[in-house]
Amino acid sequence: MTQKIMIKYGELTTKKDNINLFLKTLKQNIEHLLKEEEITIEYDSGRMFITPLKNNFEDILNKLQKIFGIHEIVICNELEDNNIEQIKEALENLIQNIEFKTFKIETKRSNKNYSLKSPEINHILGGLVLKNKEKVKVDVHHPELTIHIEIRLKKSYLYFDTRKGLGGYPVGTLGKGLLMLSGGIDSPVAGYLTMKRGVKLEAIYFESPPHTSLEAKNKVESLARILSSYQGEIKLHVINFTEIQETIYKNIPHEYLITIMRRMMYRISAKIAYQRKCKILVNGESIGQVASQTLTSMNAINMVVTIPVIRPLACFDKLEIISLAQQINTYDTSILPFEDCCTIFVPEHPIINPEISKCEEYETLIPYEKLIEKAIQNHEEILVTKNKQQFEDIL
Repeated sequence: MTQKIMIKYGELTTKKDNINLFLKTLKQNIEHLLKEEEITIEYDSGRMFITPLKNNFEDILNKLQKIFGIHEIVICNELEDNNIEQIKEALENLIQNIEFKTFKIETKRSNKNYSLKSPEINHILGGLVLKNKEKVKVDVHHPELTIHIEIRLKKSYLYFDTRKGLGGYPVGTLGKGLLMLSGGIDSPVAGYLTMKRGVKLEAIYFESPPHTSLEAKNKVESLARILSSYQGEIKLHVINFTEIQETIYKNIPHEYLITIMRRMMYRISAKIAYQRKCKILVNGESIGQVASQTLTSMNAINMVVTIPVIRPLACFDKLEIISLAQQINTYDTSILPFEDCCTIFVPEHPIINPEISKCEEYETLIPYEKLIEKAIQNHEEILVTKNKQQFEDIL
């Protein structure tokens, strides 16, 4: 009997024709995350098995819970064949050191040619437990201990506890996107939810020194670092937005400042996305949350790009977003009191129903195309990983 880590795929099993791509990517993501561990990996269309060469199961389990595409994770006991007598012997030995008052047996028989059916196996093993443990009884609804048996083609597996995985699709199976990452609560959560759907992310951040501080930039890098733990690393594109923002402030009617500023951010983000072969933009907009997120505002801003814009939080309320931010450990960083360029120069009465014709008219007052090209040419790239960031050449 050998202990292994069993991974259950969940939603991936619906990808019938493409499942090999999804499983191959999941295996690569696991190998990347566990590159410092000594392991072997075997997998098929039903299960993946990881064998630690050292007895560091708990460390590996904690890391696996950061990988999208995994439905459940268990420590299982692998038996060399499907002989029911061997299963009985293994179970009898394993339950000796486990204290429980109620239990149930759950058998999954993927080997449909096996001589015994699942209810028969449940009956045999349930009788064994009742015989060997005093004062225990069966409870199929709320048992203290669930004994899982899996009968596969050549081998069988026995395990007790299961851990929930993140679910979703392995990062990288659905292409690449560019996350518009601010220092707020919403955009990191939007990034997390997008990665969960299999999209690998790069990120873009707009700074406006001296109006925004180095601490604000460091805050965004910290958020990117937290998100990088779900995909290995994130390339962060830092755009100096000062000249564009000051030009808008000096020349554009103030009620339209936010709308025009967001239109410029979208244009820049779309160009960076094209350069980096990203198929979508992602942001943390939620309908009606602020002036730039009314339906009229979102339409006026969105129309300057043709790339699809994904808004995972569009229909979430703020309390739901905060709850998710706390779950993924970005909330405490997001609420640090360092302003980004979206919160400076905010007019007292920003327009909530901007007219597209006026946006276009006001934009003729500034040389925005030249300013955008300058900002892109001089932008900074930072490769952010879980443990460190690497500063690359300024483009």
